[in-house]
Amino acid sequence: MANTPQGRTAPASAHAPTGNTPTTIDLVALHGEVVNACAMARWYAARHRHTEAARKLRQALAALRRLAAFERAEAAA
Repeated sequence: MANTPQGRTAPASAHAPTGNTPTTIDLVALHGEVVNACAMARWYAARHRHTEAARKLRQALAALRRLAAFERAEAAA
């Protein structure tokens, strides 16, 4: 994941190979992705830009699903 002066260019939930595990998830960044998407959805909705708000809500829900899947995998292990 590369950072540029303009900001992050890759999603926070991207998988990266490390050590013994084939993939890892940055849970803090994923949580931040959810919070940011919700905040942006609220911002868009307050300005009556409902299409953009719906898009951000879909992004937040997708990130929440990834978090839930990770929790289920941790509970099963």
